[in-house]
Amino acid sequence: MRENQLKRKLKRGEVVIGPFMNCAYPAFMEICGHAGFDFAIIDMEHGPLNTLVAEDLCRAADCVGLAPVVRVRKNDAPQIQRALDIGSAGVQVPQIEIKADAEAAVRGAKYSPLGARGLSFATRAGLYTSAGTQITDKMNEESLIVVHVEGKRGVENIEEIVSVPHIDVIFLGPYDLSQSLGIPGQVRDRRVIDLMQKCVSTIRNAGIAVGTFADNPEIAKQWIDTGVQYIGLGVDVAIFLRACEALVKAVRD
Repeated sequence: MRENQLKRKLKRGEVVIGPFMNCAYPAFMEICGHAGFDFAIIDMEHGPLNTLVAEDLCRAADCVGLAPVVRVRKNDAPQIQRALDIGSAGVQVPQIEIKADAEAAVRGAKYSPLGARGLSFATRAGLYTSAGTQITDKMNEESLIVVHVEGKRGVENIEEIVSVPHIDVIFLGPYDLSQSLGIPGQVRDRRVIDLMQKCVSTIRNAGIAVGTFADNPEIAKQWIDTGVQYIGLGVDVAIFLRACEALVKAVRD
């Protein structure tokens, strides 16, 4: 099976960037690869995508050397299993608030002895049985696990969450965090930034990569300067909107 280059980049301390994807058109995924992104997050939590579409998006990503990561709707073992079975590079699990949540995410993503992921080789991840049956250790090694800490309760329990083995990235969600603080959408508020910066230090000290979302390059660079490695840079539909707005403005002005 293919080596997970995204995971290797993170282990080398490199910064990686990729958009969230809500669009079902595989060409958008190919375009992201040609544009130079490292990964793309197939959003099955907020977007309208289903598993069949997500699998085709994974194929498109593989064609251009882009790592497809699937964000599931919730911390649910069958959803995590399916996200990995379709051949993604990894899974993103939302709303991790306590240590037990993180442990459940890992358990759903890893095969025995590291977890309890359901076993079938007749999947895209298992190369439809052509890879044989001695690949579970390799699949455990290559799968990327990203967990979202995106609420006040998760921040309060961050030291326990970082103690859970086999987590590759802890993704700090600024929008949900702002909502949990009673200031929804105010992601540049000092209260949000201060809590996130505190988490960055704790996560990095535990040897785990830090991720977050940035609406624009300026915010992305600010978080990179604080030690964030994994940047979710924009959402495909919003990127397209801004590009269209710029074109219209350039002509009409």
